[in-house]
Amino acid sequence: MYRYLIVEDSKIIREETAAYIVEKSEGNIIVDEASDGYTALDLVNNNKYDLVILDIMLPGISGFDLCRTIRRDNICPIIFLTALIGDDNLLMGYSLGADDYITKPFSLVELYAKSEALVKRYKGNIIPQKLKVDDITLDPATMQVFVGQREAEITAKEYSILKLLMENENVVFSRDALISRLWDMSFDGVNRVVDTQIKNLRKKLGASGKNIVTVIGGGYKISSRK
Repeated sequence: MYRYLIVEDSKIIREETAAYIVEKSEGNIIVDEASDGYTALDLVNNNKYDLVILDIMLPGISGFDLCRTIRRDNICPIIFLTALIGDDNLLMGYSLGADDYITKPFSLVELYAKSEALVKRYKGNIIPQKLKVDDITLDPATMQVFVGQREAEITAKEYSILKLLMENENVVFSRDALISRLWDMSFDGVNRVVDTQIKNLRKKLGASGKNIVTVIGGGYKISSRK
């Protein structure tokens, strides 16, 4: 049983989306709804969600601010549901920890497919062993990352990038390959999104961020330095 949160000020969009998800999942997904940022924040503080579908233009607290707040304590996937498409908004959303965008008007089939893929990716039933590269340890069971004894506070997207790299140590992933695996979309300026995510991840890993290597003309890989 999974639990989703839909934050959308349009009652029609919110209710139709929630009803579709519940019906499509045959009741295996519980969907909570919020029409404004303050209500959503209260729900997030009192419940554990497997996915948040989040509009940007919200009464009270903007979707961007809400995303930033959610990311302080939660690693659940976040999908932005918005009409504000464009590089600047995409970069802002991804830098705050969003995992994907759905542009209005949208297909409920597409939204459900993306949400299902994200939840399976982060909450899969098969739990692999801990991954380790030098001082970096990633625990898929708890979705925690440690550098030595210190837990690194990273976003869901940063986690997915690090997990992919650590599962394939010394394998070079081009920006396009990372986009294909982790974003399932392409748009102008996407290389900047990947580079920004890597930059932020390295910073949060501290000295161990040097384990993530830039391969000139190739992309990124993670390697032992010892």
